[in-house]
Amino acid sequence: MEFHYKILVVEDDDSLRCFINGMLEKNGYDVINADTGSDAEILASSHCPDLILLDLGLPDKDGMEVLSNIRKWSAAPIIVVSSRQSEGSKVAALEGGADDYIEKPFGQNELMARVRVALRHVRGSGTNRSIAFNGKFCVGELMIDYDRFRVYINGKDAELTQNEYKLVALLGQYAGRVLPYDFIIQKMWGPNVRGDNQILRVNMTNIRRKIEKDPSHPRYIFTETGIGYRMAEE
Repeated sequence: MEFHYKILVVEDDDSLRCFINGMLEKNGYDVINADTGSDAEILASSHCPDLILLDLGLPDKDGMEVLSNIRKWSAAPIIVVSSRQSEGSKVAALEGGADDYIEKPFGQNELMARVRVALRHVRGSGTNRSIAFNGKFCVGELMIDYDRFRVYINGKDAELTQNEYKLVALLGQYAGRVLPYDFIIQKMWGPNVRGDNQILRVNMTNIRRKIEKDPSHPRYIFTETGIGYRMAEE
């Protein structure tokens, strides 16, 4: 399994979008592109990116409206990249749900540093704060390595798929807490598939085959019938 963070770039300037794409791909990120606000909202809900770079001056709607609409359902970090340099624009964007604000023109090193910081905050966004500092979660023979995007059982790679890894990593962030089915589905696949538990059950069945000695009597991920799933605590 090769895992890469997925970044949605919302920018209507073709040359700047290509420049940002090249920069991100060179650093190992998967990139999705949108040049309108409407496309940005559709792609955000269908692809559930790990980070969004959002221009405010879009051809069909203001980026602030896009920010507000995405924030209604997603907690993914959003970095505004805009030529609007007034203090009022920055304050409005940050208070409207943006995690960061970068003025155009910007330096390559600055943008990449802001991206890395925002993505570090993603892994520390749950209740298990130690993950943000050491990048690992361990319980029994299970270890989730958030830096390598791997899950290990007794030191051996469990060879999870991308979706399986993301599901286990999410549960690890909230270890000890029951995560409702709808919460997990929205985090994994966006708001349009909320309530469809079948895809979640299939992934969980495959995960248990790979990480549990006896999948019918799990040690690591527990089912709270009718509610959701819970990861064992450290």
